[in-house]
Amino acid sequence: MSSLHLKLNFKTTIADVLDTEAQAILSKKDYLSEQINECVNFIVNCTGRVIVTGIGKSGLIGKKIAATLSSTGTPSFFLHPAEGLHGDLGMVTKDDIVLAISNSGETEEVLKTIPSIKRIGAKIISLVGNINSTLADRSNLVLSYGIVEEACPLGLAPTTSTTLTLVIGDALAIALLKARNFKAENFALFHPGGTLGKKLLLTVEDIMLVNNRNPIAKETSKVKDIIFKMTEYGLGAINIVNENHELKGILTDGDIRRGLAKEKNILDEKVNALYNKKPITIQKHLLAAEALKIMEDSKVNVLPVIDNNQQPIGMIHIQDVVKMGI
Repeated sequence: MSSLHLKLNFKTTIADVLDTEAQAILSKKDYLSEQINECVNFIVNCTGRVIVTGIGKSGLIGKKIAATLSSTGTPSFFLHPAEGLHGDLGMVTKDDIVLAISNSGETEEVLKTIPSIKRIGAKIISLVGNINSTLADRSNLVLSYGIVEEACPLGLAPTTSTTLTLVIGDALAIALLKARNFKAENFALFHPGGTLGKKLLLTVEDIMLVNNRNPIAKETSKVKDIIFKMTEYGLGAINIVNENHELKGILTDGDIRRGLAKEKNILDEKVNALYNKKPITIQKHLLAAEALKIMEDSKVNVLPVIDNNQQPIGMIHIQDVVKMGI
């Protein structure tokens, strides 16, 4: 049986499904624009949260919509209607809006929650296919995509309808994002563990706190003494300071190798002739992503971190930044 399946070609079936669902989405652009616009204004003026509910496939889509709303600036969570009927409706307040999802608009579990939601005082937006349904009739606002042809050839499995529901949820979330002037910085605040969050939130100071390295030597030090300290910190570089602890430059292992190539007795000499007296520096409040860009653009592996008095308070290596996921 497996060999028979290997010989079958499902390209036409796949193309038909994509065409059916894509055409359904595109056909609803004008049909849904006014409805969504009204819902956005309704939600923007809400002082509570958007509570998404639905069961079965609609419930699965509802969970994703709630997650998208939450991550784009609209406080939201998913409430399973069956659990709601057994106590979880206690999470609903009069200031909330309930987004109830049901293709038919006749889902029993969802309809049973409506009387309690109304008594609590929360408003209801229904997201349905059938605009003439019971759920639509009992809602304050209705988002209806109309009766659609399911991509399932049997017309049984929710396919086109769930795709439309998901797209409408995305459209609603993005419209709300724009209405709230939600920016990348806000998104990063809700996603501190993600790449964007790290790029927009992690500072040089955060990198310093993790690694806590600040190799320092005086400009009167001998090269051979500095080598041991450089090895101890494992950065391949060391900050050179004057008597007032002000940064005068930076000495790298590359500087020492180049010095050895020119003069065999360089180890017994002071660092004055070797170190870079115009190092590229950074301050702790700047973003780690900015530090990475500076190092990449300048083709350096380390950056001394200085305070407002030009005193070194740390040193970061390019690998320190990369390891943090920047």
